[in-house]
Order: sequence, then C-alpha cells, then structure tokens
Amino acid sequence: MSYSVGQVARLTGITVRTLHHYDRIGLLEAADRSGAGYRRYSDADLDRLQHILFYRELGFSLEDVATVLDQPGANSSEHLRRQHELLQKRIARLTVMVKAVEKEMEAHQMGIALTPEEKFEIFGPNYSEDYEAEAQQRWGDTEAWQQSQSRTSKFTKADWQRVKTETDDLNRRLAASMSSGMASDSLEAMDLAQEHLRAIEVFYDCSYAMHRGIGDMYLADERFTQTYEELAPGLARWLRDAIHANADRHE
Repeated sequence: MSYSVGQVARLTGITVRTLHHYDRIGLLEAADRSGAGYRRYSDADLDRLQHILFYRELGFSLEDVATVLDQPGANSSEHLRRQHELLQKRIARLTVMVKAVEKEMEAHQMGIALTPEEKFEIFGPNYSEDYEAEAQQRWGDTEAWQQSQSRTSKFTKADWQRVKTETDDLNRRLAASMSSGMASDSLEAMDLAQEHLRAIEVFYDCSYAMHRGIGDMYLADERFTQTYEELAPGLARWLRDAIHANADRHE
C-alpha cells in the first residue's frame, strides 16, 4: 500500500504543509514518487510518522525526534516501549496535579485570601497557585464563580481549615456508609447527599439540578471519579446515585 500526501493528512489529522516540512528537513521522506512526481508514503513511513507524532506530543523538538528515530538499532518496538515509559511518567506527574486540582475544586478554593505558605499548609505539598488560574479559566464567566469569589474573599485561614476538616469528615462518613452496605437511595444516604449540597453552598448557591450535574461529573470525569474511588471503591457512583435520589426527593 502507498498513500498520497492528502491521504496521509486525512488519516493523521496533520496538514499537508506539515508533511512537506517534514520531508524538506529529512524527518519523514516519502518512500516513493508517483509517475507525476508526487510523494507516496509507505506503511513504514506511516509507522515513522506515528512515532514522530507521539514524540512531539511528549514535548520533543523536531531535532530531538530525528535524533531518537535515527539511533542505530532502534526499531518500532523499542520506540513504543520508550513512548509507553514516557507516557507513564507523564501520567504520574499529571495524576499528582489532578489530585491537587480536585482537592481545590472540591472545596471551591477560588480567590482565597491566604499567603502561599498558608495554602501549602492547609491544602498539602501538591498545591500550586497555577490550579487557581486553571479553575478561573474554566469557570470564570459563571455566576457560581462570582459568588464563590465574593464569599471566599472574606475567608480567614481558620475558615479554610474548618472547611477542610468538615469536608474530610463528610467524605469519611460517605465512604463508611457505602462500605456498610447502605443503599444509595436510603433516607440516610439522601441526608448525606443533602449535607454534600450544603457544603457546596458554602461557596455558591447550588440548585438540585446543579447538584445532579455535579454528581454526574463524578462519573463522567475520571479525575473526579478517582478522588472518590481512593476513599472507597465504588464511592463515586454511590454518591452520584445518592445525589440523584435526594434531588428526586426534593423536586
């Protein structure tokens, strides 16, 4: 099989211009030419292109990609092994960052009036002020964000410590209730879901419809799922179901 420049562009999602550039710098030279002189890419060329795109995604420069791919004795299996290792390291770093973001989002720590030292003390060593910027970028145009900004601007260090203590206690009771076999639609579970809603309302007004959406997010977004799964396997779904049951009860 051989492929035209246009076909390769459609298969990979990169532009024809990029393919031409890779050819010019010797990073990906087409194996053959058509009778009219057009580039034709082989299956081996596509394999090389896949490795190029992987390494680029991992942050390698074009020069570094060329050096890695042209190492003597390096084959496709070796590149895949290396890429897998690099991706695992990136995942580990991102997981640490995600946990810190989730901790901050769980308490809706937006615009808090703490010093950097106090933030690290309360929220742990994985805290970064970059996470606040990320949260603002995602939700800065919402009413909930504005409310949270207004309310938390008045929080003291003691207020944040109290919020964290209460959140940890609620999470502990949620995990214990699920682990005991309590049904997610029981009165006790719905009361815990109501507590969960009230904890959110410390930061912004949360309707039952909004609370449903938050519960759904705990399953739809694996980052949130992991936060609850680390407390107790199955807790993310159990809490989501309890939130829905509580919303049904009140609506």
